[in-house]
Amino acid sequence: MSDLDAARARYVALIARRELISSKRLLAALGAVPRENFLARGPWRVKSEAGSSYRLTPDADPVHLYDNVLVAIDARRKLDTGLPSLWAHFIDVLDIREKDRVVQIGCGLGYFSAVLSNVVGPKGRVHAIECDERLAARAATYLGSYRNVAVVHGDGCEDLGGDADVIIVHAGFSHPHPLWLQSLRPRGRLLVPLTQRDREGAALKIMRKGKGFEAEAVQQIRIFPGQGRGATALDDRVADWWQRASALAPLRFRGIEQGLPSDG
Repeated sequence: MSDLDAARARYVALIARRELISSKRLLAALGAVPRENFLARGPWRVKSEAGSSYRLTPDADPVHLYDNVLVAIDARRKLDTGLPSLWAHFIDVLDIREKDRVVQIGCGLGYFSAVLSNVVGPKGRVHAIECDERLAARAATYLGSYRNVAVVHGDGCEDLGGDADVIIVHAGFSHPHPLWLQSLRPRGRLLVPLTQRDREGAALKIMRKGKGFEAEAVQQIRIFPGQGRGATALDDRVADWWQRASALAPLRFRGIEQGLPSDG
């Protein structure tokens, strides 16, 4: 076994142990997808989950990427790749299965799109949306060999390309967008980080149940704000309301009006 193969095996074992991952398909995907194929050439600026500053890897050996670290995409904007353990946990919580159609809003450079591609298998589909044109172009290049992934440069609040079994939002918003709820198939699942202007908040899992929805807070999160996320004190209060309400007990509702649940 090469040093890189050993590093990948340790990486998967670390995430599996830390997050108690139940999906064998997800663990296999984490071991199969080369993280280095979805980044510019190293050395890379990386930081730990709790780190406040980046460190530069000693060299461009991909072995440095097989740790639970954030990798800078644009350090000036504090735009990083997703933390592997965090997004593996979310993917596991969403119970993504073979043949599912998954929509990603904010796919970045496409690493987790590739992981999801392996999870849903050749009969599943991943619709990866990215609002940043340059990132979308790079993701499309990196994902060229993944036949069940479509990368779209667009706005995930305007068009999802159809209904979905699972929608994953990779950026912070003040409330779930009505389009996302309307696009969920029966028993569909949505993962959305609801955050304030300081990027802090909670990730919510929302499930379609019959004619309504059920939301529960999954985990605290700090994440880059989504395009179109409101920047007022009212938006912060809406995000805070969702976080508090869904943390107490599963929150049941039928729709969204002015950012808040409604029974209409």
